Amino acid sequence: MNSVSLRQFLRKKNSTPLSLPFSSHGSSSSQNIKRMTKTHKSLGILSLISPTTDSTEKRQTHLRFTQDFLQIPTNQFTQKRGADDFARSNSLEEILNVLETNFLKEEESRVDASALSRALSLCSASRILKSGVQFHCLAIRTGLVGNVYVGSCLISFYSKCCKLCNAYRVFEEMTVKNVVSWTAIIAGFAQEGLVDGCFELYSLMRNSTLKPNDLTFTCILSACTGGGSLFRGRTAHCQAIEMGFDSYVHVANALISMYCKCGNVEDACHIFERMDGKDNVSWNSMIGGYAQHGLAVQAIDLFEEMKKQRVKPDAITFLSLFSSCRHSGLVKQGQFYFNSMVEYGVKPELDHFACMVDLLGRAGLLEEARDFIVKMPIHPNAIIWGSLLSCCRLHGNVWLGIEAAENKLLLEPESAASHLQLANLYASVGRWDQAARVRKLMKDEGLKTEPGCSWVEVRNEVYRFRAEDWSNGGLAEIAAVVDSLADHMGSLGYDLNQVVTDDDLYSVSYKWLSEDSLKSFQF
Repeated sequence: MNSVSLRQFLRKKNSTPLSLPFSSHGSSSSQNIKRMTKTHKSLGILSLISPTTDSTEKRQTHLRFTQDFLQIPTNQFTQKRGADDFARSNSLEEILNVLETNFLKEEESRVDASALSRALSLCSASRILKSGVQFHCLAIRTGLVGNVYVGSCLISFYSKCCKLCNAYRVFEEMTVKNVVSWTAIIAGFAQEGLVDGCFELYSLMRNSTLKPNDLTFTCILSACTGGGSLFRGRTAHCQAIEMGFDSYVHVANALISMYCKCGNVEDACHIFERMDGKDNVSWNSMIGGYAQHGLAVQAIDLFEEMKKQRVKPDAITFLSLFSSCRHSGLVKQGQFYFNSMVEYGVKPELDHFACMVDLLGRAGLLEEARDFIVKMPIHPNAIIWGSLLSCCRLHGNVWLGIEAAENKLLLEPESAASHLQLANLYASVGRWDQAARVRKLMKDEGLKTEPGCSWVEVRNEVYRFRAEDWSNGGLAEIAAVVDSLADHMGSLGYDLNQVVTDDDLYSVSYKWLSEDSLKSFQF
């Protein structure tokens, strides 16, 4: 979906200064002030080794200057007890306590690369940016910033904290890179949906004489899945076959998800049937793929086959199963499988309850859906009330929809989508004064909805379409197709006037464009 290349990303990165927040987990005593001063000096050094130029020689010179300036050996321990405590810590809280007690005090202690890598991994898993930055500063102070494993953990940490620019700068500064480093930065780009950037990094990795591993291909396929790029996914699949990684279970699982997301269920099914040693992820991916394409019968049949193979379903299995039932209106089957969850030791969670509410609501069983919410053993969240609200709007039940909207707005008072749905619900029954009131409230509160987006791949290129985007060069051709579809729907008896004032549904038409507007587009 996102076709930002590595070169475009670098231009954007170099125009953005490195910003690393700092958090002190101690008191405001004079000792802590000195401690903060030392760390702020490290932050200054960190900005020094992140230059705005692309020169490799200058980057390496900056890093060598930093290492010479710090003059700290990488394998020295001056406080053995503190280092042992650090290595034995199993949680982020324990590690932060050891950090506060030993490693940020006046007496500089040394910590080894494995312990620091583990600390960064814990920060990465918890998405705690400020604590991770402290460990980054500690890596600089102890000279471990040049260690390939610490550097790789820093890349993963910043990527998972949505700081891809910082992750790439750490990657650039690494004098020694291994397959873990390359895979970490590729995974960061994949997380942001930068498919082209992932493949450019992959090419650079191959040119550096390093060989990708199975995790590298998993990350690349993940990017193709998120971006809906079938051509890129096929390319990665071919290279995985060439290098013998297609037989790995997690690579095959990634291939199934990629093909299903990109609309090719047949190839996904072919891979699934040929797999040896299928795990839960394999079954869930295929059942979810069937559900995504509305193939409820195939999804249910595969679930029954899963049980015959004595593979125990988990929470995700049932979630995919409910999704297939709700898209096909199979109410009784969905209720049966929901009641059978306890037989497999799976406790229903909010997502499962939300699917059941949507299943009942789509089928027009709105009162049953409301009673289901009231009798839930856990407190419903905004998603559940939102599902009921959408179904009420679909079936024109204004008053129950208002109740659902009010409950949702109590949980998400700043949700623009909830206000919009409520306004559309009023408009659908001709209550224009109430619809105007809700829209005025949205305007007064400054609430705006995110425009909808879709994409399609044509001749190996992904084209994006965003609501209210008038910059598309093929707008006139698109308008002609939409008009043709509208005329065809009208000829089949559909009342197009029922779809009114919906900000997330835009119909572009020649009739809505002036002659001057059409001339402003270049074809």
